[in-house]
Amino acid sequence: MTVMRYQQLAQTLRRQIDAQVWLPGEKLPSLRESCKQSGLSLMTVLQAYQLLESQGVIVSRPQSGYYVAPRQHVPVVHHAQSNLHAAEDIDVNDAIFNILKAGQDPDIVPFGSAFPDPTLFPQPRLARSLASAVRRMSPHSAIANLPPGNEELRRNIAQRYAQQGIEVTPDEIVITSGALESLGLSLQVVTQPGDWVAIESPAFYGVLQAIERRKLKAVAIPMDVQQGMDLQALEQALATYPIKACWLMSNFQNPLGCSMSAEKKQRLVEILEAHHVAIIEDDVYGELYFNGERPMPLKVSSYRQQILHCSSFSKCLAPGFRVGWVAAGAYASRIQRLQLMSTLSASVPVQLGLADFLHQGAYDAHLRRLRRQLELRQNAMRNKILKAFPPQVRVSQPGGGYFLWVYLGDKVDATRVYQQALARGISVAPGTMFAVDDRYRHSLRLNSSFEWNTRAEDAIETLADIVFGDIERSKV
Repeated sequence: MTVMRYQQLAQTLRRQIDAQVWLPGEKLPSLRESCKQSGLSLMTVLQAYQLLESQGVIVSRPQSGYYVAPRQHVPVVHHAQSNLHAAEDIDVNDAIFNILKAGQDPDIVPFGSAFPDPTLFPQPRLARSLASAVRRMSPHSAIANLPPGNEELRRNIAQRYAQQGIEVTPDEIVITSGALESLGLSLQVVTQPGDWVAIESPAFYGVLQAIERRKLKAVAIPMDVQQGMDLQALEQALATYPIKACWLMSNFQNPLGCSMSAEKKQRLVEILEAHHVAIIEDDVYGELYFNGERPMPLKVSSYRQQILHCSSFSKCLAPGFRVGWVAAGAYASRIQRLQLMSTLSASVPVQLGLADFLHQGAYDAHLRRLRRQLELRQNAMRNKILKAFPPQVRVSQPGGGYFLWVYLGDKVDATRVYQQALARGISVAPGTMFAVDDRYRHSLRLNSSFEWNTRAEDAIETLADIVFGDIERSKV
């Protein structure tokens, strides 16, 4: 079996530690220093350090770096038979930034993008609503629309909750600058630096970044590609760690695309309620279902006052507008105060423009067209992958959203596939973006929202060639 570069670096460092080049308690070279010394990328060095940390050889200290562990150090993963992974220090921003930055080139096929195809949205109509709202703005609009945000927009959102049978008043809705702000404010209001948070594994990388910024500790709960969070593992985590909050997506999870059943959602809420754990629900893909009715969020439960339900218009209507919200329940006033002390408010003209668009009554018709397009494009990409890729490759089949999770097989390094694909004009999201360790190094996330044409089909063929080549390389 081919030894990966991060494993080689980890073996070198371990030999040095065993030879007492680095003594217990001594600080190791920083990630950037190791990059210069080894000639390896930041991500590769990070993976090596994380591997050694998971083995109990080294430990990380917040805002300080990595140190050789004491001789009797207990590994961070406490039970070998457990799928839980507990990380006391998250350090992923640099690696994620490098991957996202690489995919910004307009000439790149954007399978690694987190954003939907912008041509799917009613830009001219949105522009007219925005222009109309700006013309009607009063001199006092900036003050009147401070947190919790524009009243008409909050009322429109509350009406959509009511259509699902969820009791949410306009007063508990806070308009934010996109879902990431609503999620970040929610995390801040229910935790203090050093607290433990339960997250999904794999998780949306924004979760990892938010936890890193907030100086929190994470317990990663394993996910099933079809059924979502492992509730038995969640209960184990709650019995082991003093968890203050759980951040998750119950509908069309990013990156897996899975959704939890109604029964499993109810059981999840019961478990967290019994432990008095706040729930931060990221539901930005809930409107993008393919069949039947919109799947219910966790917010529908009787525990809803302790559930901070976060969503936005960025994935389903207006990606560039960056307007989201949090239905904050018991935390609404505290969320407002935090927002006033940070970003002050979401863009007032954009809030007014969205309120105008929703008032026109065209939103649901747009959503129906959008869902049809996303389903057609996802099916086309999935069928092509199944046809072109090696037979051991497995592809998820979500019931909504626009991501496919592709397991490439144990002999294929997704980071190497990402690097080779980028060199050939294609971006993908390697599985290492979605965890604090390398457990998803054999998987990719692909964005299926873009137009299915010859260019996209050729890009899938190219990816298949790269994967076949990586399999052959592993045999050498």
